[in-house]
Amino acid sequence: MNRSELCVQLAKECDLSVEDAVVIVNVFFDSISKALINGSRVEIRGLCSWQIKKYEGYCGRNPNTGDSITIPPKRLPFFKVGKELVDMLNEQLLPKMIAERG
Repeated sequence: MNRSELCVQLAKECDLSVEDAVVIVNVFFDSISKALINGSRVEIRGLCSWQIKKYEGYCGRNPNTGDSITIPPKRLPFFKVGKELVDMLNEQLLPKMIAERG
């Protein structure tokens, strides 16, 4: 599912116009992005969480030339799936996989 499909699904489920659903989805994702940019952890219980991991700079090598290059420090988002989502996926997928094999 991509962003536009999510907007259409939200519009159907909540009896909204697609334009209103687009605004809601954009506000949702923008809010998550802004929280991460500000260094906050974002958690949606049962679904997932995001946090920023900081990586120190280091000296690396260009694999083509072998020259030393300096890799600057960076911050990257780290995504962790929620336990309830994992359990739900396994409850629905495992019986299907077992039935297909058996």
